Amino acid sequence: NGTERVRYLVRVIYNGREDVRFDSDVGEYRAVTELGRPDAEYWNSQKDLIEQRRAEVDTYCRHNYGVVESFTVQR
Repeated sequence: NGTERVRYLVRVIYNGREDVRFDSDVGEYRAVTELGRPDAEYWNSQKDLIEQRRAEVDTYCRHNYGVVESFTVQR
């Protein structure tokens, strides 16, 4: 099945500009701009938050993939 390539992204956008993103393939927040660097560093220091984000690819994305697969991927 296709759940092994599911990816979870969190994008932090301010005033139309993406400053920070979390990508489940990377496993941490990354600054996209210099303005996002302090937020990325702070959020990466919050171990509970990082564990939660890493788990969301399984609890949210892979679960929902299984729900919608029959009417999206199979077409």
